Amino acid sequence: MNRYIILLLSLVIFSCKSDRDTENTAANIIDTSSFQKKLKIDTPDYALEPDARQYALNWVEFITAQNEIRKMEKASINDIKNNAGAIAQIMESLKNSVPDSLRSVAVEARLNVVNTKAQLLQQYAGRQEPMPQDIRQTAEELHLEFNNLKLQMNEIFLKTLEEFEKELDEFELEEREADSITRPFQQEL
Repeated sequence: MNRYIILLLSLVIFSCKSDRDTENTAANIIDTSSFQKKLKIDTPDYALEPDARQYALNWVEFITAQNEIRKMEKASINDIKNNAGAIAQIMESLKNSVPDSLRSVAVEARLNVVNTKAQLLQQYAGRQEPMPQDIRQTAEELHLEFNNLKLQMNEIFLKTLEEFEKELDEFELEEREADSITRPFQQEL
């Protein structure tokens, strides 16, 4: 009789375990589908001004980071999760290699934010049970912060009001000189 009770209890335990495995499999399917979703990048990719672009083209780490950010725009959350370590390394290298011509407090602050977002992304992706919404949100924030970095790089090359006024004065002087040269020829005709 004891054998039948033990056999019956064993069957009940194994059948309960089987039900839990089925529930876990269903949860994993839901998780897998959320990892297959593409990122939703709503912010446009800002362009660098010609002066900033000239310096950026000689900054290999920036070009590498720019390419990685562009890849993220078309990537799934799973792709980003799998690539988070490389993204973090690239952004760390970017932060440590800023050329003197682009070095400013604002640019370095943006580089710190970009690097921090990349490190967070790596941390979220490396969890034992990664949460797709954390990865998605951090990747979208990283994209936004990289655009903010480019805006700060552009601002380095914006002319100050004094420089703009000086350039305008020079232009007006050239105009007056051109008028004074052509005026005598017009009077003869």
